[in-house]
Amino acid sequence: MGSRDFISLAEIRARAASLGLSVGVSRAIPGSEGDRLRRWLDEGRNGEMAWLARNPERRSDPRQVVDGARSVLSVGMSYHFPEPPPPEDDRPRGRIARYALGDDYHDALLERVKELAAVLEDADSRSYVDTGPVLEKAWAQRSGLGWIGKHTNGVSKEHGSWWLMGSIITRVEVEPSAPMEDHCGTCRSCLEVCPTGAISAAEPGRMDARLCISYLTIELRGPIPRELRPLIGQWIFGCDLCLDACPWNRFATESPEPRFKPREVLVAPVLEELLGWSQERFSRELKGSPIKRTKRRGLLRNVAVALGNSGDARVVPALVRCLEEEAEPLVRGHAAWALGRLAGAEAQAALQAARSDSDAFVRSEVEEALAELIAG
Repeated sequence: MGSRDFISLAEIRARAASLGLSVGVSRAIPGSEGDRLRRWLDEGRNGEMAWLARNPERRSDPRQVVDGARSVLSVGMSYHFPEPPPPEDDRPRGRIARYALGDDYHDALLERVKELAAVLEDADSRSYVDTGPVLEKAWAQRSGLGWIGKHTNGVSKEHGSWWLMGSIITRVEVEPSAPMEDHCGTCRSCLEVCPTGAISAAEPGRMDARLCISYLTIELRGPIPRELRPLIGQWIFGCDLCLDACPWNRFATESPEPRFKPREVLVAPVLEELLGWSQERFSRELKGSPIKRTKRRGLLRNVAVALGNSGDARVVPALVRCLEEEAEPLVRGHAAWALGRLAGAEAQAALQAARSDSDAFVRSEVEEALAELIAG
């Protein structure tokens, strides 16, 4: 136990407000979310996110994270900034999830969460922002911070769907707040907008990560399944479609964190230019950005898919150069797919020339693209 035995909810909320945070508190007693997690994992819906399956009991019981834990503080902060005006030209451009347009939220929010945790004077407390063994959304709902929407993300009366979560597990007893009821009602907006069926009307509140555009463009490290590539559209990192559709966003407040402001280079970036980024350019432009998680090959893989979905023949030369010169087979293979989608004599000639590529994955993508061109 820290040097404090009990802290009132009013004191915690006052300190949180001074840090630009919302906070709710619940007792560190596991609930039914652990069973839901195990069922989800048994169905394989986590895809390649193997870490979610490691010790799910610990993830659902904070007392296994902090021995003697008595309270869980759920922390939230808006990352919303007004959308910049659309570009005036008609060049194919990528789309990036809003939370990734600025600096990495893991670092920026965690700094504030740790400042809040200092009030507890508990050396054994643990602070997390999306990196620890905590079912953050379930605890946030239990603490009254928000509720889990049909899109499986947190929804808040204060922030809509544009907010980030953190957690503090502590041995200090903090006065709990009242849990939040579900306020989605009969709304189906998020379910109807999802192009891949990752969330569906048949199972609102349950996600199949293997179909989610965010998973496909961030967590999936290998090739994106061919049947899902056309559904990704212009998204090159994450997806905001279900969040954008949430009517609670009309109450969203601007973020107090200036580091979440969109970087100019990431607002509607020109896809052809991104496809030519070197490793040096990637590292320089994305320093401190969550987009670095994909590594260069993952981002350029996504860019190639978006170019293939653009329907714009002007991008064919950029894809041809990529197929001929790019060192990463993962990127070359998706560039081949994109050329097959865009068709035309230049695309077909480049694909014919690439039939002798040194990599088996690239050769298979080239053959598939040529077969579809011939059939079409």
